[in-house]
Amino acid sequence: MRPLRHTLCAALATTVTCAAAALALTTPPAAIAASPPPPDTTTAPPTPPEATTAPLSPPVIPATSSSPPAPHITPLISTAPAPTPSATPTTGPIKPTAPTPTTEPAKATDPPKTTTPTPPHTSPRTLPTAPTTPTTPPGAPPTGPCALPGISDNVSEAAPTPAGYVRASGVVRALTLFVDFPDAPATLSPMARFAEFFPAATDYFRTSSYGRLTYVPKPLFRWIRMSRPLPAYGITRSAAFDASRNSGYHALSRELLDAVDPFVDVRDYDVVNVIASPNAGPPATRMVLSVTFSGGDLGLKTHRGAPFRNVSFIWSRQAGLSAFRVLNHENAHTFGLPDLYYPNDPDGPTPVGHWDPMDEDWGPTNDFLGWHKWKMGWLAPGQVHCAQAGGKPTEHVLTPISTPGGTKIVVMPTGPHTAFVVEARTSGLLDPLVCRPGVLVYHVATDVPTGHAPIHVIDATPHSRGCHPNSREVDTRYVDPDLTDATFRPGETHTDRASGVTVTVLTENTDGTYRVRITPAHA
Repeated sequence: MRPLRHTLCAALATTVTCAAAALALTTPPAAIAASPPPPDTTTAPPTPPEATTAPLSPPVIPATSSSPPAPHITPLISTAPAPTPSATPTTGPIKPTAPTPTTEPAKATDPPKTTTPTPPHTSPRTLPTAPTTPTTPPGAPPTGPCALPGISDNVSEAAPTPAGYVRASGVVRALTLFVDFPDAPATLSPMARFAEFFPAATDYFRTSSYGRLTYVPKPLFRWIRMSRPLPAYGITRSAAFDASRNSGYHALSRELLDAVDPFVDVRDYDVVNVIASPNAGPPATRMVLSVTFSGGDLGLKTHRGAPFRNVSFIWSRQAGLSAFRVLNHENAHTFGLPDLYYPNDPDGPTPVGHWDPMDEDWGPTNDFLGWHKWKMGWLAPGQVHCAQAGGKPTEHVLTPISTPGGTKIVVMPTGPHTAFVVEARTSGLLDPLVCRPGVLVYHVATDVPTGHAPIHVIDATPHSRGCHPNSREVDTRYVDPDLTDATFRPGETHTDRASGVTVTVLTENTDGTYRVRITPAHA
């Protein structure tokens, strides 16, 4: 994530309360792989919330032998096999400064220039619960002349996602483990920590994917105590996963696997989430350490010979009642998505802002860009229109990203690795911050590395100070205001002089759709 220069104020104070409230809610059966260890009936007091280092019991997480091994993703579009990606560390709200770590938007040290809306929910369960079995027809991987190739050995905006990353549609099983340290013992139960993220993160993926992704967390409800104090592992913003050294994430992961390997086969899962006790490491207001190592082989195997890969480490707590989205951001790296912010320039302009959680994932909730939904297989073929260079002007009716069905994006290539994309954005369940409904125009570069702003939103009002919803229910703290009013309204036009691409918003229709005229790039 990007550095947040602010204080969490009441946001963090309510987190534990919200987590406790969420525990009282009914979690879908498929969301839990195993129950917490049965209480010791011979002991009067309940199990303390602190981490336990007692041997794990085999019944805690049943080996789901019926579950197929985590599937490999083959290149979706390419004429030659894509190179195997190296492990990509991606970090949390404080944009990555590690070698290729895919991190949460680095936003922990400097507060955004504006305040951010906080959803009016009273618990982390911020989205409605849907059936665990998808009822929406499957989408499709990107194909055709607008499915631009690009970087294939790391997370990127390339439409085809290379082998090694996790498929983002269908059922995704996430092994969820909890760790604490001798110098930072957990002060809450693993169930309470789990409730800070679920079922909200699952509901978010289901809603954003239009039911095409069913995310099933499989928690081991046990604090796993590491053998050394946290500083001894050298976990910093730039910490790598170096299999040749007994330090950093490799040392931490080796201990973790030694503890759970007798009872868990990681091949039964697609993603691994390691959630640390919230008191371990710096607070999110100062630095967010959350990081993901995705794609390639990390050089670490379990005793069963299974590779340890596509793993997200979640630290501290994010800001606002949608704080669970740090996990959605990190797991999206395992799906192949890059960071959209500048990790080395926290004070610089925001490239995308609150239009996608791969840039800003704290504060009020926000939906994924249409390009990302296409890349992850959440759109059907007819929902993507391709306006190839040299073509004639065409008109399209765009259904807002927040609404299922309809045309979602129009892609206008300007080169082998670049394109303009348009989509409609209006206020919705995942987009409460949208205060200027309209058509969003952005530029995609599939050959630009993660953390170097591979997507830029075009600002329709470049000299304004942004806008905010006129509602007490949406707290606008923690949101960069610059691009909040970036959308184009009826009668407005954007023209790229270099390529000749022109986008004109013609009308806002009574059904909430927008009619646009597109002039493709010069031949």
